Amino acid sequence: MNSMNNIERVKEIVEKVAKVRKFEQIDKFQIAFEIEKNDVHQTLSALKLAGWKQLSYLSAIDWIETSKFELVYVLFNWDEALYIQIRAMIEREAAEMNSIISIFPGAKYYEREAHEFFGINFPGNPDYHKQLILENWDDIPPLRKDFDPSVYSDRKFPKREYSVDYSVKDPENKSFEKIKEREKRALSLRTGGQKK
Repeated sequence: MNSMNNIERVKEIVEKVAKVRKFEQIDKFQIAFEIEKNDVHQTLSALKLAGWKQLSYLSAIDWIETSKFELVYVLFNWDEALYIQIRAMIEREAAEMNSIISIFPGAKYYEREAHEFFGINFPGNPDYHKQLILENWDDIPPLRKDFDPSVYSDRKFPKREYSVDYSVKDPENKSFEKIKEREKRALSLRTGGQKK
């Protein structure tokens, strides 16, 4: 089946179970649907039944200006070269999305990462609150746009003074002369001593 037929088939599947707010064809191998938060589980289940059995990735985007997070689920089908992105907006304050581990058990770790880096809660995943990467982190999640790394660094680490020293290591430019000599010798060896 060619990719255009795949795209039309996937659009049919998604439109049957979800209200599509936006469709985007990124390229011939990747499409995206923005749907309502409440339609995510049914959409992922329908796509899994249709052959998109691998959850390749789950992450979030912080749209701080609108006080929203955009969750992005990326699915792949090994038999048909087409990635599908399912996107849904959730509130940034008290960010929460029910876990999808009942559909894709491997989402357990993606949800833990999204919780750790964005602060999104995933009820239904018994381990989402456990730290996965940021050992002993004690600030707001670092991928939120209101996280200030310089403030964090100033609070956590002592200030250091750095001196700037721009000393010239080869004031007579001898290294350049050595390079030219090596090039001349290499050319001589390649040409048997004859000039080109």
